[in-house]
Amino acid sequence: MAFNKKDLISINELTASDIRYFIETAKEFKKISLKDIKKVPTLRGKTVVNIFYEPSTRTRSSFEIAQKRLSADSLSIAVSQSSVVKGESLKDTILNLESMKPDAFVIRHNESGAAYFISKCTRASVLNAGDGINEHPTQCLLDIMTVKEEKNNIGSLKVSIIGDIYHSRVARSDIYGFSKLGADVYLYGPHSLLPRPEVLLKNVRIAESMEEAVKNADVIIMLRIQKERASYYFIPSIEEYRNFFQLTPSLLSLAAKGVTVLHPGPVNRDVEIAGSIIDGNRTRIFKQVENGVAVRMACLYILLGYQKNN
Repeated sequence: MAFNKKDLISINELTASDIRYFIETAKEFKKISLKDIKKVPTLRGKTVVNIFYEPSTRTRSSFEIAQKRLSADSLSIAVSQSSVVKGESLKDTILNLESMKPDAFVIRHNESGAAYFISKCTRASVLNAGDGINEHPTQCLLDIMTVKEEKNNIGSLKVSIIGDIYHSRVARSDIYGFSKLGADVYLYGPHSLLPRPEVLLKNVRIAESMEEAVKNADVIIMLRIQKERASYYFIPSIEEYRNFFQLTPSLLSLAAKGVTVLHPGPVNRDVEIAGSIIDGNRTRIFKQVENGVAVRMACLYILLGYQKNN
């Protein structure tokens, strides 16, 4: 099949078939990362510009590695050292870079909707690397890929997402992605940090307790408290959050046998998840990071392939 859009802005805009196509393509690209020579000429001559208005370690580095492994020319803009600090608008920044004829923009921005706005300002493909509290589509795809490697049929799974759901773009994308593939999605967190009603689809429900959320769960996705988005103002204290919402070994024992525990990072160790669970190799956090490179290679390949054919 072919993907008929120039941009990847939202998981909610994808069909289940689209999601499977991205994952199957990523599986092929993952093989490249396992070779001694981790490079192919697939995007030779293409130029990708990375613009991150927010700090990032995993997403930014994996996009840059993906571009290099595909032989694309990669440019990363340090926003703190760009004309943005002199007052240049987002639109003018993109229009100036557009004049240099890039083939794709990878954008992370603190404002929801920024990636969509940019897609309307440029003929280049736009990949959303996280916009405000809206979405983070490539993180969702790598989460799905990680689960599929272990569980295969997502349609039969109970997927629990726990933590600061309201401010989490990862949670929003994961809710859309896993539910589109037929999973039963359970959400749990402080009442003040539960999601807005529009993400509560027919197979998405709010759990009444940590025990309900975790019991018989096949997949548990833990989220951090996002202090940069004022989450600390939504809870009495970190200590209280830890007491009521941390994933502990005893709670994990209620989950299904072979449960897959994920976390998009960065992890606040011993806050949302007990350090002993991480140290005991009971999570797939590092597998998520590994799959992130393959997923982002697939996204670049598919979007720039669309450009070539249109």
